[in-house]
Amino acid sequence: MAHGNKNEKVVYVGDSRVRKPSGVVSVPPDYTSFPGRSEAFIPNFLLKEWMVGCVVLVGFLVLTIAHPAPLGYPADPTNSAFIPIPDWYFLFLYQLLKYPWVSGDYVAWGVVGIPGVAFGSLMLAPFLDTGKERRFYRRPIASALMLLSLVACFYLTKVSWDFYQHELEVTGTVPEHLTREEEAREAAMSGKEPPSATKPVEEVALVDADNADIKAIMEKAGCLQCHGTDLKGQAGAKIPSLRGVGDLLTKEELADIVTNGKGSMPAFGEQLSSEEINTLADWLAKQKAAGE
Repeated sequence: MAHGNKNEKVVYVGDSRVRKPSGVVSVPPDYTSFPGRSEAFIPNFLLKEWMVGCVVLVGFLVLTIAHPAPLGYPADPTNSAFIPIPDWYFLFLYQLLKYPWVSGDYVAWGVVGIPGVAFGSLMLAPFLDTGKERRFYRRPIASALMLLSLVACFYLTKVSWDFYQHELEVTGTVPEHLTREEEAREAAMSGKEPPSATKPVEEVALVDADNADIKAIMEKAGCLQCHGTDLKGQAGAKIPSLRGVGDLLTKEELADIVTNGKGSMPAFGEQLSSEEINTLADWLAKQKAAGE
């Protein structure tokens, strides 16, 4: 080719070492080349949805690991002050099952029906919403259902959590995991071993445990409902054990507490006679650790 001659035909010579393909190579056109048509749902769009789903799932797992369920005390069927609550990501379902139209005789609808409708709608969404529009504000039905689901989850979660906090405030209950953390902190500050759920607490025997008069007085006052049938109390509700209480309080102090109440303990001055209070206080004052 001569330089400067614009009319001369230019011929590009390829590398002779590269073989020309024998067949016809067809490159599929992009879906935008077809006016009025959108991307194929399977496998193109479905693959993208799976990738987004995996990212969301990983983020959700990170949240559950960062905010795990708190560790409470071992299960105690006598602990009437315990307020059950599920993990935070199940609060919306927990609250949903409290409503009368999805509980009791209709619990099957709440457990199977509503979740089935929700997941069924999600699975059928690609086949029901076949419009070509992809902007959310031009897809009112799909966008409204998505917004309704998000609002319902947030609303039910907040209502459930607020009600749980209200129950704690009314009953004066401190969550078990907070009590455990406080006990561990106090033990660390005093240089003692923190309490362990697997290590049994030192047993303190009851003195005159078969006293029939004391049992009758306690049943009359309802002492066993809070302090337990074994009188070991409820650590989660900060109800003290009556075993060894004589090491902490005198007979006069015990009689005053039974009569006038203290903290979350009600007064029994009008429910019990002076003689019964004196008998109970005298028995409690004898409850001391062995050898004292």
